[in-house]
Parts: sequence; C-alpha cells; structure tokens
Amino acid sequence: MPEFSTNQWAVIGLVLILGWLLGLLMRSGAGKWRRAFEQERALRIAADKERAAHATRLTELEGERERRIELERERESHIARTTAANARIAELERDQPAFSGATAGSVAAAAAGRRDDLALIHGVGRSGESRLNDLGVYSYGDIIELSPADEAALEGRLGAEPGAIADGKWREQAELLKHGKTEEHARLFS
Repeated sequence: MPEFSTNQWAVIGLVLILGWLLGLLMRSGAGKWRRAFEQERALRIAADKERAAHATRLTELEGERERRIELERERESHIARTTAANARIAELERDQPAFSGATAGSVAAAAAGRRDDLALIHGVGRSGESRLNDLGVYSYGDIIELSPADEAALEGRLGAEPGAIADGKWREQAELLKHGKTEEHARLFS
C-alpha cells in the first residue's frame, strides 16, 4: 500500500466528509422529488380517466346526433306524406260534395231505424259507412255475423289491409253498440 502524507490523508478525509454531506443533502431532496413525481403521476392517471370519459361521452353524443338526424328525416318524410295526403283530400273534397245521396240515404235510414249508424265504429267513419252500405252491410249484426272469409272479402272490396277489421275490433265494437252500450264503447275505443 502506498504511503500517504498527512496532507493527502486530510484531503482524502475532507473528500469523504464532503461526499457524505453531499449524499445527505441529496437524500433529503429525494423525498421531495418522489412526492412531486407521485403527484404528477396521479394527475396524469386522473387526466387519462377524464379523457376516456370524454371520449365515451363524445361517442354517445355522436350516436344521439345520428339518431336525431334520422328522426328529422323521418319527420320530414312524414310531413311530406301528410302534405300530399292533405292536398289529395282537398282535391277530392272540391270534386265531391260533402253529402252524397248515399250518405244522406244512410243517415235517413239510420234515423228511421232500418240501418245502424256504422260510422260510430272507430275505423269506419261516414265514408266507410257509405261504402259498407254500398256493399250490403247495414247493421251491427251484419258485422258481428261476418265469417273469416266474408271478412277477408270485405277488406278486399273496401281496399283495407288484410286483418284491418280484426285489428280494429269491429265485431267487439258492433256488439257493444248493438246492445246500446255507447258509454262503454266510448270508454274502450276512444
């Protein structure tokens, strides 16, 4: 081992003490930096969670926007169809008087008791009553007694969709009206 002078030993001792002091100083600051790192990491995790929540919400809002656009298209289509139907109705009303001879005859026959007021059946109306009378259906009993084949044939002649009479519960309505249960009919079918 080499021999050192006293000055060299003193320098080595001072270097060791300074290194030890420097280590102590750095170690005390290490906790502060570690805490700052942990805080930054926690903030980053929270920001990532918030970003994911915002991305999810954005996806939901985009889906809702698409649904609203589709509903708006359907609404515009419905408005266009309604406008066209109203125009057609106005055209037909201009071309045809409000009360035709058949309608007046049906009202008069109903007043005389020979025919029932089929227009009270929801889904028939005055024009439907006139068409039913033209096809030989005059009373509630005529509707009640329809066989399934007669019902299908009547729907075809009326231009109604198959099953419209059953879906509209015409038989049940006719049964109530035949027995004078107009309040119950109004409560159930209005």
